Amino acid sequence: MNTVHVNLGARSYDVRIGQGLLARAGAEIAPLLRRKRVAIVTDETVAGLHLGALQEALAAEGIVSTALRLPAGEATKSWPHFATCVDWLLEQKVERKDVVLALGGGVIGDLVGFAAAVLRRGVRFVQLPTTLLSQVDSSVGGKTGINSVHGKNLIGAFHQPALVLADIGILDTLPDRDLLAGYGEVVKYGLLGDAGFYDWLEAHAPKIRHDKAAALHAVTRSVQMKAEIVERDETEEGDRALLNLGHTFCHALEKATGFSDRLLHGEGVAIGCALAFELSQRLGLCAQEAPSRVRAHLKAMGMTCDLSDIPGELPGAEKLLELMGQDKKVIDGRLRFILARGIGAAFVADDVSPDMVLQLLRDHLPGRG
Repeated sequence: MNTVHVNLGARSYDVRIGQGLLARAGAEIAPLLRRKRVAIVTDETVAGLHLGALQEALAAEGIVSTALRLPAGEATKSWPHFATCVDWLLEQKVERKDVVLALGGGVIGDLVGFAAAVLRRGVRFVQLPTTLLSQVDSSVGGKTGINSVHGKNLIGAFHQPALVLADIGILDTLPDRDLLAGYGEVVKYGLLGDAGFYDWLEAHAPKIRHDKAAALHAVTRSVQMKAEIVERDETEEGDRALLNLGHTFCHALEKATGFSDRLLHGEGVAIGCALAFELSQRLGLCAQEAPSRVRAHLKAMGMTCDLSDIPGELPGAEKLLELMGQDKKVIDGRLRFILARGIGAAFVADDVSPDMVLQLLRDHLPGRG
C-alpha cells in the first residue's frame, strides 16, 4: 500500500492506495468514528459489486451501517438525487460528528461530498472510489458538486474528505470503456506537469489493466501530482486551474451530449486534451510534434481523441463555444484555457481569441461547424 498525505493543516488527510483496502475498510475507518455507525451512499451498479464486501468489513469492526442506492450515471449529479441523498442522511439521523461513506465513482463522490458539505453545515465523509477516474482525480482535493441545466459542476462546495481509500483491486471489475475513460485523467497529469511520467505512460499504460504494479504507480503518481497542486492552491485561485487541462472543451461536450453515456467524462477529457494541444500549436506555443504525439498515444490506447469519435450529432461550433461560456472557469466573461508549451508544460491562459477556438471547432466538425 502507498500513502499520499494531502497537507492542508486542519483539513489534512491521507489517500491510501493499494489492493485489498475495501476488505480492511472497517479497520481503516474505525479510528475516525466517535460512534460505531456510518451511512453509506452508493449507486445500484456498485452496490451489486462491492456494497456487501464493504458492509462485511465494517461489521468485522463492530460498525453498524445503512446504505442508500442511487441510480448509476452522470444524470444522478442533479438536484433531485441530491435532495434524495440529503433527506435520507437526515432520516438516518446523521450527526455532525458522524462519518458518511461515498462508495462509487466520481458521480457518487461529488454528490455525496456536496451533501456532506451542507448537511448540518458540514459532516465528515470518506471517499471509497471504485473507478480509475475517481481514484486518480475526483476523490482527492475536496471539489464536490452537482450539475445544472446550465452546465457541469456549477453548484457545489470545497469540502475535503477525512480519508480516501483507493483499492486498485476493484479496477478489475471495471468495463474496458470505463477503465479507458479513467485513463483520460491519468494521461492529463503527464501532459500538464510531468513529461517523465508521460514517457512512462507511453511505455507502460497498456499494462495497467493486468499489471497491478503498473496500476499502483499510475494511480499513486497521479494522486501525488494532484495533492501537490491542491496543497498550493486549495480553492483554485491559481495553480489548481492546471488540473482543468482539457476540461473547458470537455464540459461543453458533456452538456451538448446531455450528460449521457454518449460521452463519459474521461473520454471528454481525452478529446479536450487533444484539442488543447492543437490549439496551443496553432497559437505557436508548442511544436507540431506535441499534439501529434498526444493523439498517437490516445489512439494507441484505443481512446477517444476527436470530436468525430462521439456518436450521434453534435451542435455547431458556435453553439459549442456558447456552452463553453457557461464554464465555471469563466472570469469577467473571458474563457480560460489550459494551454501547453509542450508535454508536461501546461499553463493558464485567459486571453485566447474566441475566433481561434471557433475555427478549431469548425475544422473538427466537418459539415457541422
